[in-house]
Amino acid sequence: MRALVVDDSKPSRSILARVLRDLRFDCTEATNGLEAIAALATQGRPDLVTINWHMPVMDGIELLRKLRANPAHRTLKLLMVSTENDKDQIATAIAAGADDFLAKPFTPEALARKLVSLGVCTSAEAAAAGTRGPIRVLVVDDSATIRNVLSATLGADPDLKVVGTAINGQVALTSIAASPPDIVLLDVEMPVLDGISTLRAIRRTHPKLPVLMFSSLTERGSRATLDALLAGANDYAAKPAAQTPEEVAARIREEVIVKIKQLVPRGGPAVRSAAAVVARHPATARREPIRGVVIGVSTGGPTALAEVLPAFAASVGVPVLIVQHMPAFFTAQLAERLSKLCNASVREAQAGQEIRPGDILLAPGGRHLEIVGDAGTTRARLTDDPPENSCRPAADVLFRSAARLWGAGTLGVVLTGMGRDGLQGSRMIVEAGGTVIAQDEFTSVVWGMPGEIARAGLADAVLPLQQIGVEVALRLKRRGG
Repeated sequence: MRALVVDDSKPSRSILARVLRDLRFDCTEATNGLEAIAALATQGRPDLVTINWHMPVMDGIELLRKLRANPAHRTLKLLMVSTENDKDQIATAIAAGADDFLAKPFTPEALARKLVSLGVCTSAEAAAAGTRGPIRVLVVDDSATIRNVLSATLGADPDLKVVGTAINGQVALTSIAASPPDIVLLDVEMPVLDGISTLRAIRRTHPKLPVLMFSSLTERGSRATLDALLAGANDYAAKPAAQTPEEVAARIREEVIVKIKQLVPRGGPAVRSAAAVVARHPATARREPIRGVVIGVSTGGPTALAEVLPAFAASVGVPVLIVQHMPAFFTAQLAERLSKLCNASVREAQAGQEIRPGDILLAPGGRHLEIVGDAGTTRARLTDDPPENSCRPAADVLFRSAARLWGAGTLGVVLTGMGRDGLQGSRMIVEAGGTVIAQDEFTSVVWGMPGEIARAGLADAVLPLQQIGVEVALRLKRRGG
């Protein structure tokens, strides 16, 4: 199959072409509408043309109209790919001749689904594309020793390929502009341009490019890593302490490689039916007051919480309890940062403390949090019980206790994260008459935890991250205690 990619942005063309090549397309590129028309005249009819909206010389809308006016091109499959994505703009593109519309930034899975719906590839081909080719990794670290050991260990895995190394953020940004990798492994502390400044620059030009921070977990390192997570890093991995080369390599395999494969999945179906990913629990009119909100989140959680909590934290009239999968030394710092963002007190839960309306409590890293009590008093209980879903704290533990104590007054929220934690607890909340909101796939760093809720039909609503805090605030207003 052949595709023509029309976009004035080199990074956008590179990303589109890479995904299309994974789907076995031969790609030709053009930087504007005139170049595209010339390419069609000289190279023949492709199976697909992707078109950006805003381009110099001839923009995407004019190109669509000219192609549809030409009898030779009236049946071309034309996909508009643009940041202009409100309903009126989409309608304009369709009226000009686009067969479909894909909003930037997009995931490879979203592009694959569009191609299936256009009939230019099959679901089987799109699913198989997720397994083709190694994950392309860019390693950014000022230490030559770290770069070498990472390159050797990652390169020994057949699913990974180190496509470049950089000694600082400035070099990394140049490399990404020339050829975007599938994921960036980024040190926090570097000369010239540090990891957080580099991350912010990456997010401006490549908002969906996965970035895994690789940092020392000293107090200083953990604070900087948390800053990076709040600035948009997808996840972090700890640099191994001074050990033998064999032990360092083992730690990289156990933690770094596992997280890379979580953030850039290559296996499994890339395309699912719309019904499979937006199955919802039927919403019904509910009159019982909300007695408490419980939130479960993992990979991508600090950024998600920083988006959701400020929408309702300052005026919340019920307790809010949160499980974020993190080690102990991170959660106290996360609570401190969230307090500043929310203009409200966010604290780590303390064993036995009374939970009052308006309290916002975070489960301490490494300990399960649940609520206990009666109609008069609610207290926090912390335990060192075995991990559930390989997690401690686990959302399931908190959610189950909320369903038992608050019943139909429980509002559960499941945000971005890997795995199935929160599924069993959400089911108990729904069975008790409560409700659950899940984050949607596009805005999730990893659509594991919320995806399980949505596919199980337990979600009362599946919403983009930007809408979840507002939705919680509205529900609290309608069903306040």
